[in-house]
Amino acid sequence: MLSNPTELLLLIPPILFALTVHEWSHGYLALRLGDPTARLLGRLTLNPLAHLDPLGTILIFVAGFGWAKPIPVDDRYLQHPRRDMMWIALAGPVSNVVLAIAFGTLLRLLPLEAVQAGGPAGRAMVYMIAKSVQLNLLLAAFNMIPIFPLDGSRVLTGLLPAAQAAKFRAFDAYGPMLLLGLVLLGSLGGVSVIGMLISPFVRIVGSFVTGGIL
Repeated sequence: MLSNPTELLLLIPPILFALTVHEWSHGYLALRLGDPTARLLGRLTLNPLAHLDPLGTILIFVAGFGWAKPIPVDDRYLQHPRRDMMWIALAGPVSNVVLAIAFGTLLRLLPLEAVQAGGPAGRAMVYMIAKSVQLNLLLAAFNMIPIFPLDGSRVLTGLLPAAQAAKFRAFDAYGPMLLLGLVLLGSLGGVSVIGMLISPFVRIVGSFVTGGIL
């Protein structure tokens, strides 16, 4: 949990941007593959208000991971539904990794000492850039967990042979309950299985893209 209100306020722009680009990427690739559903429903937009899920957003602040409101996809428009759904699902996490690389590169190029010496505004800017790297990697890693409704479940469905994919999809109804159980286990029981899964990725890749700054 964040230690002070200032950190909370400074995290809001990076979180909104990361979530918005994630969901927009799903909708954009769906449109490119033939499905106009997101565009028709006003979800193919960079307006963060169109994508926020209240619980998922709150959990980012409280638990360190979360989600946005899923982009609607109608697989009847897709020529190769299972394969195309995999690519659409993958688009969100990939967009977050790309953003993490971009912000990490920016962090490496900035004269950090000079910027931070410029006062509160400079320190706030460096803080938000650094957190943008971490948050985007966090969203990418969390969403790749193969539990419905996270993107990883659709990616795994696309990779599995058809028969095994159908068996795996049969567990979709239990996914939200399993995910909620893991969240509660981490929040109330002090054993964050999700954190153990995603933290190494965030730490290792974050250090790599920032040249060891993070």
